[in-house]
Amino acid sequence: MQFNKKIPNIKNIISNIKLIVGLANPGFKYSLTRHNIGSWYVKLLAKKYKKLLKEESKFFGYTTTINLENNNIYLLIPTTYINLSGKSVLALSSFYRIKIDEILVAHDELDLMPGIVKIKLGGNNSGHNGIKDIQSKLGNHSNFYRLRIGIGHPGDKNKVIDFLLNKPTVLEQKLIINSINKAIYYTPIILNENINKAINLLHTFNK
Repeated sequence: MQFNKKIPNIKNIISNIKLIVGLANPGFKYSLTRHNIGSWYVKLLAKKYKKLLKEESKFFGYTTTINLENNNIYLLIPTTYINLSGKSVLALSSFYRIKIDEILVAHDELDLMPGIVKIKLGGNNSGHNGIKDIQSKLGNHSNFYRLRIGIGHPGDKNKVIDFLLNKPTVLEQKLIINSINKAIYYTPIILNENINKAINLLHTFNK
């Protein structure tokens, strides 16, 4: 797969997203944890468009499609563990010939507080093992989009793993769900219009 080392000016980009990925660890015990929040977005998006995610072994994940403005958008939740997410993303994107800059990955973000959601193109993985593995599989300078869903930080790097693998508090969950619902509301703009418009709308919501 081809990728550009230089990250383009996001303000001038008309989005052409064809694949949305929600990162998660497999299994019921992880389903409501902070680390699985990326998959919450994809599940709620599929529900909004009345679609059922089905397991596809050749893609190592659950997948379906939604149709927006006569464009088919693939949804994917890998069934690998988060630190192996690239295997699933590479399998589906290669099969359907989806370019790196046509991919949006939704994931939990320690650097943002619960209730905050932002869009980013490329850049540092900030230590997120799922993003790191996708970058490794697609190319270390992969310019895919990221929907960063804030979960906050425990305040101590030694507590991060336990923090990620536990459920958010009731208040945090309410804030996170609210931010995901807002992202879903703006998803048609993210997919079909200038990305900067979606960024500005989400930024306004975050204030």
